[in-house]
Amino acid sequence: MAKRILMLVSLCGLLFSASCNSKKEEKKEETKFLVTSPIKKDTLITKSYVCQIQSINHIELRAQERGYLQKIFVDEGQFVKKGQLLFQIMPNLYRAEVQRAQAEANYAQIEYQNTKKLSDKNVVSPNELAMAKAKLDKANAELSLNKVHLQFTEIRAPFDGIIDKFHVRLGSLLEEGELLTNLSDNSKMWTYYNVPEAEYLDYKSKASANAKTKVNLLMANNEIFPFTGVVETIEADFNNETGNIPFRATFPNPKGLLRHGETGSVQVNLPLKNALLIPQKATFEVLEKKYVYVIDKNNEVKSRAITIAAELPHIFAISSGLSEGDKILLEGLRLVKENEKIEFEFVKPQSVLSHLELYAE
Repeated sequence: MAKRILMLVSLCGLLFSASCNSKKEEKKEETKFLVTSPIKKDTLITKSYVCQIQSINHIELRAQERGYLQKIFVDEGQFVKKGQLLFQIMPNLYRAEVQRAQAEANYAQIEYQNTKKLSDKNVVSPNELAMAKAKLDKANAELSLNKVHLQFTEIRAPFDGIIDKFHVRLGSLLEEGELLTNLSDNSKMWTYYNVPEAEYLDYKSKASANAKTKVNLLMANNEIFPFTGVVETIEADFNNETGNIPFRATFPNPKGLLRHGETGSVQVNLPLKNALLIPQKATFEVLEKKYVYVIDKNNEVKSRAITIAAELPHIFAISSGLSEGDKILLEGLRLVKENEKIEFEFVKPQSVLSHLELYAE
């Protein structure tokens, strides 16, 4: 009796297992995968170049005379206007020199006037008058020179800009030429970025003689700078070590958001004619190479290597490996195997590209 019960239980187990396997196979057979094709169309690609951001005017302010730093009229990071007084070097010595030179000039002026009166009456020779005039000119030159030295004790802003950090402190004994601070004019910013030789040649062959290429700036916080820049100049020589040539784009900076020394990425939009486009999520990677699953005429899955010409948001432009009529697996890449026969539903590529929301997985 026990043997009969055991046989009955085993038979039921086998029947249940067979039923489950049958349902799994039936479910697998009923699975349909989404398939699409590459599409050929004109588009724009965005090239990014790491750049250095610099002020259009960024200069060093240095002491032009030796002396003690008597006053500082501004603070670090302050915006100053052209001609504004920034630093005062103790002027006492230079002011005394001006007073002495002024006295000598006054004396020479009186001496010249007296000599001229005598010369007009033929009391002294014309040569004596000429010597008196030369003495007066020399005294006036000395006076002008000392006034310049006195003016150099005042360091004023040569243009509107922002003061950098101070390299000296109040009361410091300054030597002639010593660095005080830096001044930056940030009303416009220059961005320098390096372009490979091949891309430079493409740019020059397609660029209009009069039109300036417009570019965008991706800032360090991954936000786009709100103002558009233009490429204004290309430097003369290539770097023989890197094969690059520097470009310079100018950006307006009315809100002062950009500062000298920042970094970012210049983004250039380039037209791409008859580009073969596929969704990024239709690809997978093996040993740093990109692949897609192609569905052949027998509905079997075949992996195929592809070459990426350019990367767009959610989309790859393909340079080799696919043609416009190929059918590629769109979803379920991890659920299929090489040479497996599948059931699929074809989705038009126009519909696929218009609804892309995710990057390739």
